[in-house]
Amino acid sequence: MTETDFENSRIHSVQPSILYGLYAFGQLMNGFGSGKKSTKFGPMNKPLYFLIVFFGLLHLTAFSQSLPFEQEVRQISARIDSLGWKKGGTVFTGSSTIRMWKSLQSSFPKENILNTGFGGSKASDLESHLFPLVIRLEPSRVFIYEGDNDLWSNVPVAAILTSLDAIVNRLQLIDPNMEIYLIGAKPSPSRWEKKLNYEIFNQKLNEYCLSKEKVEFVDTWKALTDGAGNPRPELFIQDQLHLNEKGYELWTEIFRSYFEN
Repeated sequence: MTETDFENSRIHSVQPSILYGLYAFGQLMNGFGSGKKSTKFGPMNKPLYFLIVFFGLLHLTAFSQSLPFEQEVRQISARIDSLGWKKGGTVFTGSSTIRMWKSLQSSFPKENILNTGFGGSKASDLESHLFPLVIRLEPSRVFIYEGDNDLWSNVPVAAILTSLDAIVNRLQLIDPNMEIYLIGAKPSPSRWEKKLNYEIFNQKLNEYCLSKEKVEFVDTWKALTDGAGNPRPELFIQDQLHLNEKGYELWTEIFRSYFEN
């Protein structure tokens, strides 16, 4: 199944329930108006009619609701399309730490880089929007930063890894040769109270990457901490959550090695 087929199947899977519900609703209204039995549905089945209509409309309502971040993802897609892009490049995606890396392309001028980061996202959000943000761009290499917001929102490590595994499997199904890099959570001073959670996540994420072909863990924790293992506040902006220019300069040096390999 191609990615287009996969996306279309989400639509088509809803249609039978909707159509069947609308058909039953029509039969019900016809019976009420004429006082006649339908050839397929009789007055004794009116409770069944209501159930069919209810679940059909429930499917329609669920399908019509927008996914979280849908508007932002549309804007990102429009921006990428306006700039033009070539397949076979490198995609950086994930939460605001990626989105706010304004110097990303200029830091690697010889590389074809697309930044599709969207602020506030969790791993499950990227899983939902993987096609527009990554797959349709046909990259040869993708860097993913998710898990930071998840941990702060008390999402269990196992749940984060489940979403990331689904992302990796889907990408590898589309292109088995794609290089996938999962970036470990950074040590933000504003979230230091959950230091242990972040360290456990990074350890588990590293172990996961070691178990997969063409998937590599990127450690940025050490570069952003001092000799005592504490975060370096001078590398963060005022909110002590997002990196400043100096912080991204350190990241540039870390990621440079992955482009040189």
